[in-house]
Amino acid sequence: MGGQVLIIATAVIICLIIVILTFVFVRHKEKKVFTDKLKELEVDKNQITSTPVLLELSKLEPIIKNEFMEEKYDNWNERFISIKENDITYIDDLLIDVDVLLEKKDFKKCCIKVAEIELELYRTREKANELLDEVKEITLSEEKYRSIITKLKTKYRKLNKEYQDHKDLYDNMQEAIELQLENIEKNFLDFEKVMEKNDYTEVVHIVKALDAMIAHMEVIVNETPDILLMAKELIPKRIKEIEDTYKTMTEEGYPLDYLNIDYNLEEAKKNIDKILDKVKLLNLQDCMFELKTILDYLDSLFVDFEKERLSKKVYEEVEKDFSNKIKKTNKIVEELYKQLDDIKKMYDLNEEDVKTIDEVNKVLVVINDDYKNIVGKVGAKDCPYSILQKEMEDLMNRLKVMDEDFDKALKNLGNLHDDEERAREQLKDIEEFLKASKEKMRSYKLPIISDNYFVELKEANEAIEEVIKELERKPIVIKTLNTRVDTARDLVLKLYNTTNEMVKTATLAEKCMVYSNRYRAFYDQVDIGLTKAEDYFYKGEYKKSLDAVLKACALVDEEIYKRMLAIYDE
Repeated sequence: MGGQVLIIATAVIICLIIVILTFVFVRHKEKKVFTDKLKELEVDKNQITSTPVLLELSKLEPIIKNEFMEEKYDNWNERFISIKENDITYIDDLLIDVDVLLEKKDFKKCCIKVAEIELELYRTREKANELLDEVKEITLSEEKYRSIITKLKTKYRKLNKEYQDHKDLYDNMQEAIELQLENIEKNFLDFEKVMEKNDYTEVVHIVKALDAMIAHMEVIVNETPDILLMAKELIPKRIKEIEDTYKTMTEEGYPLDYLNIDYNLEEAKKNIDKILDKVKLLNLQDCMFELKTILDYLDSLFVDFEKERLSKKVYEEVEKDFSNKIKKTNKIVEELYKQLDDIKKMYDLNEEDVKTIDEVNKVLVVINDDYKNIVGKVGAKDCPYSILQKEMEDLMNRLKVMDEDFDKALKNLGNLHDDEERAREQLKDIEEFLKASKEKMRSYKLPIISDNYFVELKEANEAIEEVIKELERKPIVIKTLNTRVDTARDLVLKLYNTTNEMVKTATLAEKCMVYSNRYRAFYDQVDIGLTKAEDYFYKGEYKKSLDAVLKACALVDEEIYKRMLAIYDE
């Protein structure tokens, strides 16, 4: 029991020692962190103190030549003294406070003080840098502005040389340009005078003025020749060409009023005069843009002229074709309407066909009116050919569509006549077939002609009479006529086939009976078959007769049976 207590006590003691050592280590580490931070802050403070303001102020002493510069020098000196005696001293006091707090190991307050020191260092550094920049603005001014002026002089000499080398290109602008160049040279002299007085405030204004003047003169020298060339030669020449072309085309009958050329050219001339007035005052703002705009407009007029020439050519070609086509169409439609009553009497016209013809005629009337309107516009010269061309092409397309509809109507009417002619031709063929059938029947002296033949003959004759009646009817109903023709043709063909079949069968039966007679005396069955066949033959039952005689032949000669059967099948 005593041993366990001892072990526990030992463990507790060890834990306490560890905790104490850890606490001491942490405190030591915190103190080291703040100590290092304090050293950094001390370095920052010393860097601010060593700002070369005094060195720059010492450079100013030899060049102080006026009260303004003397006032600035005194102000800057006082501000630097204030930074050293007030701001830096205050930061030193804060650093001492941090040292004391570190000795007391009051790290919480140390943290607050360090933040305050960093803020003060930032403020003081900004004040010192601002002061240094102001002083350097003066100490470095001579070198800086001398460098700027050197570059400006180089640019000016190049600019002046460009002007002198091409002086003749500037026309009556020479006096104004030379006066402006003299002002630039005067400003260069003023710069030297001000620099001698070390009046750097005035130097800034002179340098800025020189930079602006030279930049402006660069534009003047570079753009003025082009502007004068465009305003005094190129555009006036182009205007003269347009005026001549406009006059010529107007005399040739081109309607160009829609271009409003007279007014626009007059406005262009006024704008050119305004631009030249601005150029005289060396104000080139937007001058080049305005001249290019005028030039683009003038170029567009040449495009419009060419477009009108081409449109007139196309219009005349289309109008010529249209004129010929509309004359032919008008004539055909007129002739059709003259014959329409007769056609209606001759044929039972479909209402749709008549309606189509009327609609086509209405469209044609509108097309004729529109055509007259277009021709009237050409005569009045109040519409450009570019528009007339489109209207004429549209009219031509409308006429083509109308012609297609009209052709369909004519085709339907033509089909009526064709059907009638075809019916008459077919009637002749049908009558020829009927005649052939009768002649064939008469050419063979058959003992008996079957009633079926006479029935079909009657039907065929009646069908032909119906066709003749339809052809004589006014108006002719083509649909009924075609039906009658088809019926008559079918019945006559049926009669023709019946005639051929009857004659063929009877002829073959007769030949077979003649051939088989040679075996009659020798074969009783042949004799019986032939007797039966003859009986059928004289009763007009020719197929039964042929069948009987062929069967009788087969008893004697199978080959003759096959040959006769083949002849029959043919």
